[in-house]
Amino acid sequence: MLLFRLYAAVSFVFTISLVIPPFCIGIRSFPTLAIDGGDGLSEPGSAAAAAWSRFSEAPDYRNGAECATSFNREMVSSCDPSLVHIAMTLDSEYLRGSVAAVHSVLKHASCPENVFFHFIAAEFDPASPRVLTQLVRSTFPSLNFKVYIFREDTVINLISTSIRVALENPLNYARNYLGDILGRCVERVIYLDSDVLVVDDIHKLWNISLTGSRVIGAPEYCHANFTKYFTDGFWSDPVLSRVFASRKPCYFNTGVMVMDLERWREGNFRKKIENWMELQRKRRIYDLGSLPPFLLVFAGNVEAIDHRWNQHGLGGDNVRGSCRSLHPGPVSLLHWSGKGKPWVRLESKKACPLDHVWEPYDLYKHRNVAKYQSFSSISASTLIGFSSYLS
Repeated sequence: MLLFRLYAAVSFVFTISLVIPPFCIGIRSFPTLAIDGGDGLSEPGSAAAAAWSRFSEAPDYRNGAECATSFNREMVSSCDPSLVHIAMTLDSEYLRGSVAAVHSVLKHASCPENVFFHFIAAEFDPASPRVLTQLVRSTFPSLNFKVYIFREDTVINLISTSIRVALENPLNYARNYLGDILGRCVERVIYLDSDVLVVDDIHKLWNISLTGSRVIGAPEYCHANFTKYFTDGFWSDPVLSRVFASRKPCYFNTGVMVMDLERWREGNFRKKIENWMELQRKRRIYDLGSLPPFLLVFAGNVEAIDHRWNQHGLGGDNVRGSCRSLHPGPVSLLHWSGKGKPWVRLESKKACPLDHVWEPYDLYKHRNVAKYQSFSSISASTLIGFSSYLS
């Protein structure tokens, strides 16, 4: 009997290893009415309880009458075709930014219950993925979401040194594996970095068409000096530089992307990105982290989305993190890419002007947002011309 039980246990583990993708494990898929998930993490004094106490509960954002669907919160499926899918990473270092980003999406969404978040958490994060899951649940009780544990050994041997240590975090490369991590029924997803703020209806971004055979859509910046994203050794190699011979490449920021996961999987784009990362390990062809492989594969073949959907660079450059103002024109999404993060600068009393736009979305409890309450209803329309006001 003991031998039989041992055999059964081994068979079960082997079966699970076959059906779970090698890149991640999903641990939560839909909201429940109770905060305690039955795993003991919500007991007073536990690590999760301590983590929950740092964030206030967000308002309960609900669908309006104009929304086509009103979900049963206990039965929602990530395969529902009416959902807007958003993928974000989730870790202890950027948790405060992630919470503010989710809050901003829900606040401005026309149909917030139709938004489904896919959170990718690091396998060895100081806060366990289970704790992070419970924290999201306690902060956003009505949120539809799923947390996936990203196996860092998937990519750790492909990562090369960068100009900033933070860019070497394996979780930065999770976006490369969304086609494998998310279920096959998820055919399209919006990827967002944790340091963004959405001040417009996310459904507008979701409804943008990817024409032709394009796999991703993102704001392009063709005035940027594209050559600086690769080393002189890359450009002097006639074979390597030929990758751009048949297209006109423009810089785009990978922190905001609309991705067709069906085309991504069919074209095996994860492997194409990995091939460039493997080459980078052998001979240095770029200095940044996860961005250049995306440029090598997609630059020149991106669906150009309006710049309002990624007002990036607000974190300053990758060394000093200096203050920057908005680009001219309307704003739907603010992005603190670069070294400086708004929550860090606010804590250190060295906030940049635009950091105060981020602050009302911050649900971290000890922040005193009353001083900036006038910013809480900022929308895309009111941000037009805001850069000249702040500069």
